[in-house]
Formats: sequence, structure tokens, C-alpha cells
Amino acid sequence: MRKLGLSLTLAISMGAGTSAFSQSAAPTVDPAWKASEVIEFIGLKKGDKVADIVAGRLTASLAQAVGPSGKVYAVETAEIVKAHPAALAHMKELASQSPNVIVSEEPVASALPSGLDAVFIRQNYHDLYDKFMGPADVPAFNKKVFAALKPGGVYVVLDHAAIAGSGIGATDTLHRIDPARVKTDVLAAGFKLDAESSILANEADDHTKNVFDPSVRGHTDQFLFRFKKAN
Repeated sequence: MRKLGLSLTLAISMGAGTSAFSQSAAPTVDPAWKASEVIEFIGLKKGDKVADIVAGRLTASLAQAVGPSGKVYAVETAEIVKAHPAALAHMKELASQSPNVIVSEEPVASALPSGLDAVFIRQNYHDLYDKFMGPADVPAFNKKVFAALKPGGVYVVLDHAAIAGSGIGATDTLHRIDPARVKTDVLAAGFKLDAESSILANEADDHTKNVFDPSVRGHTDQFLFRFKKAN
């Protein structure tokens, strides 16, 4: 999710408030995103605080999951906003309807709010390595996430899989990353691997195409990892 039409990939369908959480935007998402399954995998509950890094497709779903007593810190990063101002506009629109969504546009190196139950980064971990994001100091970023989480908090990474052994070689060309590289990065920050999910896996994707290629767009092979900060 990046340089091609981020205003489209970050778009959220805004709905009128419903039920007890009347001021919230009702999440309307593509079934292919498997939002409910991803939320369940993260393990969010009412009252939780979660940071959504490069917020977008699932932010409204996160807000509904944590409820009015929870918080979703929708982090767009200054680097994203500079390249794609529409991303920030979408989040501000959502926040105007969802009082538990707090939008920020600080540089990627900025500290996260403390005492978080979860940090979620969807299809953008690979972007941390790319020029338009600095590139970011990835080890420092992961340590920042670790510091922001409560003991027992989780760091969930969902991204497009690259060819095994390719490391970060395809982040700027195919917008993919080797899942093994993500594990190495995050474990080095002090996390323990807590769970993996294949709910967004696709064996038909051979990992050689750009994720925006029409033949695979929306159907790439994606990995989903949950890392935990020890109690």
C-alpha cells in the first residue's frame, strides 16, 4: 500500500452512526480483507488501546472492536501525509464520527502513546525500508513499539510475502517483504513470536509480481504474525 493511489487504498466507506456507539462510523470493508478474522487474531477487547500504523482500511473496524471506552491511535506519519494528503483527510473524517479515534501525523520516528494493548501495521511494514519513509530506522521503530506496549501487549504485522530468502530486496519494487526478515527484525527488539495465521495466504501467488499487478491485486499471499511483549 503506497505510491499508487493511496487515496483509493486507504479509502473507508463512512456510515451513519448505529447502535449504542452512535457517533461511530460503521465500518464497511471488502470481505477479502477478512477484517473480523484479523481483529480476532489481534485479540482486541472493549476498552483496549491500539495504535494503527498508517491507518486506513481497518481503522473503523478497530474502533468498533475496542468500543467507546477504548482508543485507536490512527498514525498516518508525516511521510505518508506529505506524499498522500488524502490519507490524513480520510482519517480526520473518520475521527469526526468516531470519538475513540485519535489521529496523528508525526514523523515515523516519533514516540507512540504509552500503555498500549496492541500495535497493528497492515501492508506497510515493508514501506519502513523505502526512501519515501526516510527510510525509517527499522530497529529503532520496533524498539519504539516494544516500549509503547503494556507487558503482555501484542505487535501484529500483516504484509505481502516476498520470495523466501529475498530479505528486503523487493520492498520498493514489488512492495513485498520476506516474512523471515520481519520475524528477525521484530524478535531482535525483544518480542516473542506468539502466533501466525494463514487466513490471508494464497498459494497461487508466486511472489514475483508487483502487488498492484491486476492479476494479483487484492489476492496476494499475505502473512500475519502476532508478537508479544513478555509479562
